[in-house]
Amino acid sequence: MSAAATAMRISKSRPFWLIGMVVAVLAGFFFSICVGVVHDASLQELHPADAIVVFGAAEYSGRPSPVYRARLDHAFDLFQRGIAPVIVTTGGAAADPKFSEGGVGHDYLKRRGVPDSSLIAETHGSDTAESAERVGVILRANHMNSCLAVSDEYHVFRIRRLLEDQGVRVYVAPRPESKPHSVWQRAWAVLREAVSYMAWRLHLPV
Repeated sequence: MSAAATAMRISKSRPFWLIGMVVAVLAGFFFSICVGVVHDASLQELHPADAIVVFGAAEYSGRPSPVYRARLDHAFDLFQRGIAPVIVTTGGAAADPKFSEGGVGHDYLKRRGVPDSSLIAETHGSDTAESAERVGVILRANHMNSCLAVSDEYHVFRIRRLLEDQGVRVYVAPRPESKPHSVWQRAWAVLREAVSYMAWRLHLPV
């Protein structure tokens, strides 16, 4: 085989090697994210902070869903322990424009006895990323630099990175026993969070 033919053959095969390398790098990145999601799910970083941030979940006609109520109750317990002087609730309106997740969370905690002066509601975030951006604005406006993030166990990895991107020092305290019960549900939850985080990092639509 001539040198020219050999060079042409290598040139033709090069794109496949490049594609393989890119796939391998992305697979390694994705695997590291999955490991991070599982690791952060087990944490309870009960560190003093400027605020406790509760990420929203479904609400039904002004009442928090069981999942959201469990997050709010966990935040209430942390507030009672003096972890932070302020609770920020997040989430915009869904099907019913009269209620927002952040507003419902605010009202629920107020009924539980948290002073209104210790509550801030973020009521326009349409998803986790948008709520994190708005929380960053709220914290900066109130001269706060750190927060303790409350959500479900497999959710806090992504929340930490989103808030850190806003310049916030973040600790996480997922609500206890919020992992799905079955192995397949857990695997799906980890994959879903990893895909969402990877899409955000790569600026891809989800």
